[in-house]
Amino acid sequence: MRLLKKALVGLAAGIGFLGFGFFISEGGLRPKASTRRFWQAAREAGKPWWRFLHGYFYARWPLGYIGSAIGERGELRWLRPIFGPFLLKLLRPSRWADGYHGKVMPTESVKRLVTIREAIDMTVPEQVIPFKSARDLILSQPRHIVVLNCPCRAARKNPCKPLDVCLIIGEPFASFVLEHNTSGARAIAPEEAVEILEAEARRGHVHHAFFKEAMLDRFYAICNCCSCCCGAIQAQRNGTPMLISSGYVSRLEEGRCIACGACVRACPFKAITLNGQITIDRATCMGCGVCVTTCPEGALSLVRDESKPAPLEIPA
Repeated sequence: MRLLKKALVGLAAGIGFLGFGFFISEGGLRPKASTRRFWQAAREAGKPWWRFLHGYFYARWPLGYIGSAIGERGELRWLRPIFGPFLLKLLRPSRWADGYHGKVMPTESVKRLVTIREAIDMTVPEQVIPFKSARDLILSQPRHIVVLNCPCRAARKNPCKPLDVCLIIGEPFASFVLEHNTSGARAIAPEEAVEILEAEARRGHVHHAFFKEAMLDRFYAICNCCSCCCGAIQAQRNGTPMLISSGYVSRLEEGRCIACGACVRACPFKAITLNGQITIDRATCMGCGVCVTTCPEGALSLVRDESKPAPLEIPA
């Protein structure tokens, strides 16, 4: 009973805080143009009002949303009792992962998402994304790209740099974060998006194409994730399976390997070990390709693993 009372109080406080935040964020009672487009897209997709509010809060204040869960920076911890009950039903690992997941993509594959010129409207098969919800790949105005500060990095006391590495792709999401100046959002050309992806790959970071139930059950962002800051990688390690293999695994050409250990240190999923020789745990390997980029001898490559979910192929 005490826990229920606490949850209800937290929920009421959260709703009140959200209402006040909405009023301040929109600059009055009349929503901004991008908010109206977001709402219209939610209505057309048949999403309930509370799902839209969830998406609004997430897209408007990603640092508060993710930072309160990470809880590393003291100024963000106070958000937990307010928004914790609001997210309570999502905290079960299976429920959270079903509505919020990222598909690992090698660099050459993910670049296709920021250079495509034509709109896309498709539902990704479960063989690619093995969840019941949040599988739509709908890119309206795909060349509308916005970069913003990574909320996972910004929530850390000593974050990896640079911060501005999260890419929001297409409408209505790109215009929304841009008009609301979410986390330093700025519009960029596809060419700069490619440069960001390539630079993050050189830093040994993983590309994830994120899909989220609250974001109209759709793909909306490419996150470039480091293993020390990323909340999704942290959740994966702690038993919440919200990351999906690219469909590939790393393969070692033993004759070229000098057992230097560079790949062991670089692997964000701890799938590679060195005990006299390199061993790759195929079950743990997510096929991100970081080890391939890191290896100074070119001894590693990615190969298709039929036991893994299929790769996400972007239509030509």
